Amino acid sequence: MSTGRIIDGKAVAASIRGELAERIAELKAQGRRVPGLTTILVGDDAASKVYVGRKQREAKEAGMVSEAEELPGDVTQEELIGVVREHCERPDIDGVLVQLPLPEGLDEAAVIDAIDPRKDVDGLHPINQGALFTGREGPRPCTPLSCMTLVESTGVDLTGLHAVVVGRSVLVGKPVAMLLLERHATVTICHSRTRDLAAMVGSADVLIAAVGRPEMIKGEWVKPGAIVIDVGINRVDGKLIGDVEFEAARRRAAHITPVPGGVGPMTVATLLRNTYDSCLASQASGAPSPSPS
Repeated sequence: MSTGRIIDGKAVAASIRGELAERIAELKAQGRRVPGLTTILVGDDAASKVYVGRKQREAKEAGMVSEAEELPGDVTQEELIGVVREHCERPDIDGVLVQLPLPEGLDEAAVIDAIDPRKDVDGLHPINQGALFTGREGPRPCTPLSCMTLVESTGVDLTGLHAVVVGRSVLVGKPVAMLLLERHATVTICHSRTRDLAAMVGSADVLIAAVGRPEMIKGEWVKPGAIVIDVGINRVDGKLIGDVEFEAARRRAAHITPVPGGVGPMTVATLLRNTYDSCLASQASGAPSPSPS
């Protein structure tokens, strides 16, 4: 029996980063300001430190200005919002990202609301979420947009296809459903309480699994020939596994992302692309900026 082609998120992400590096080098050669990204890390969560470090490193490798703010876990809400606003007001910074989750006691929604929507390169501000829902321009959330890039890498036209999203979070499920609708797919949103989830999954030409439960989606449920994008990252017995039962699903799917190595690498590349787009938008609007060094 043939197996599905693995969608190599690392390769697609590397291609995006390479293209961005070339475009940023062109900006610099033209004497124009290069994109600037600030990451804000609160507390000492080990996983968050790894994620932030990777974002900083890849931003620098692409030729961006990459700055980091590390704040103690006992920082007050007011102090954190003050730091966010300070970086948003800087003309040399195009993207401000606050690493989530925040330590207990801090209001994530209030912190996200404090980010300038034009510099919200994570696409989480309610204004940008509203722009997505209404079809207006604005930064799109990184993980959902990464999913779409990986689907498009298969070369399959989504027009009229049935896409099933398992998961309804504001971080992935809801926004990726909107992005699929923009590509003219017919979309069903499911979740952990959906009745007969197996039947719903079995009807999907495109399956986006973002429910956060290890191997909740059984391989035998997958429609033969489907595209499967697994957003889940679950640590079980020291190993990372997705929301989809990978090996069994691969025997039925036409294209499938692995965990790790699928959506994960794409998220940072998409963040950098959003920051680059924010920089171009800022320069096009005539916003004041410092002379390039």
